[in-house]
Amino acid sequence: MPLSKNGVSQHLRGVAAGLLTPFDDDLVIEHSKLEENANNLYSAGIRTFLASANISEYHSLSQNERVEVTKTAVDTLSTDACVLAGVGGSTPEAQELIRAYDRVGVDAMMVMPPDHSYVHEQGLIRYYEKLDATTETPLVPYVKGFDPSIGYLRDLANVDGVVGVKYAIKDAVKLGAATTIAPDDVVWIDGLAEPFAVSFWSEGIEGFSAGVSNFRPEVGLELFDALTVGDWERARRIRNICLPYQNFRDESGENNSIEGSISISAVKKGLELAGLHGGEVREPIEPLSPTDERRAEELYDQLDDDIERIVD
Repeated sequence: MPLSKNGVSQHLRGVAAGLLTPFDDDLVIEHSKLEENANNLYSAGIRTFLASANISEYHSLSQNERVEVTKTAVDTLSTDACVLAGVGGSTPEAQELIRAYDRVGVDAMMVMPPDHSYVHEQGLIRYYEKLDATTETPLVPYVKGFDPSIGYLRDLANVDGVVGVKYAIKDAVKLGAATTIAPDDVVWIDGLAEPFAVSFWSEGIEGFSAGVSNFRPEVGLELFDALTVGDWERARRIRNICLPYQNFRDESGENNSIEGSISISAVKKGLELAGLHGGEVREPIEPLSPTDERRAEELYDQLDDDIERIVD
């Protein structure tokens, strides 16, 4: 049975790991490897999971595949885990996907950033209200890709079914202004992973999505514990050991000028280096070049050494 609204809120106050989609050489989903990854992350202490999410290559999956990978996550994980499933597209498409996820038994819907070139803030609010009217399952909007007003963030948090907001805008001041006027029971989540967790924590976040913690979960869990008890010095040290690999994710890779293009490929490489399953990527994402693969290996070794020194 899915978690209650309060249960989802409690899980958002933690580290949310993405379940990347392992593809074989023919770009077919390997569900058994997805199961292994989920079980390994759970055994390491992760209790909140993002299935069919941005980092799962949501936009490269068909509607049926989104439901299938999410079902694999729900069926694999224990009932004390929280599974959020990615939702997006047109209103009818999103409503159809929500109904399918509800049949699977997800705990919450993570509504993807708008994929329209032109959006209106009030139009987006109406979009969320229509999705909310489709289900009793809580919504967690993912704010990314445009620069919203503080008033929009307040209105978004006031949509009835919204229990959390995943904030992925590089503006801590706007975050703090929004959390101050939003309902107290809405959980704000740092959607920019470990690098922003320390600064965003003081502005009102209560959880964060994983970056390197997708393949080294102990880092995110230690960082969350340090933030929870207010050990800022330790939190900054843990944050800092994440930066080299996280900065690598922000790069464009070879023969390309678009920043962040290797982000998912870099995390998949991290999974492989950690003994988990990354697999291939689907277009428009490209695999790491040989040069970037070597850099990923060097950065992973550095991360591994730093973890031994800092993480208990």
